[in-house]
Amino acid sequence: MFDTISTTAPIMPVDRPRYLMGVGTPADIVRAIGLGIDMFDCVLPTRNGRNGMAFTWDGPIPVKAARYSEDFGPLDPDCSCPVCSNYTRAYIRHLFNAREIAAMMLTTRHNLFFYLDLVHRARLAITMDRFDQFAREFLNRYAEVSEANE
Repeated sequence: MFDTISTTAPIMPVDRPRYLMGVGTPADIVRAIGLGIDMFDCVLPTRNGRNGMAFTWDGPIPVKAARYSEDFGPLDPDCSCPVCSNYTRAYIRHLFNAREIAAMMLTTRHNLFFYLDLVHRARLAITMDRFDQFAREFLNRYAEVSEANE
């Protein structure tokens, strides 16, 4: 995918949006922005949220996992969304175990906020002419293969 983007993006008109359909992970989005992509659509924040996966600045976490049963911290300590400000990992895990639809709604809301914050920060870095530094720092911190896959 990235080979194709790096080949096609430079020959696309600069006065038109460059859209990448169905992508993807936060790391994929940051890499694609670095190659010149402007717009995305993606089901991961909602689909993964409904299934108990929360995206964080350190990588995705499986909030339904037993290890979060007594974790009273937010989904992501570096997130300012209403979910992270008001609910704990333990509570959201409890909601999933109780099969409460609120669990899916809260995790999805957090994930959407995370994605919007990610592209907002990327846009800000571009306007400040420091996108390469932003991308490097994000990709170094973000664990693509997270504890979810352990």
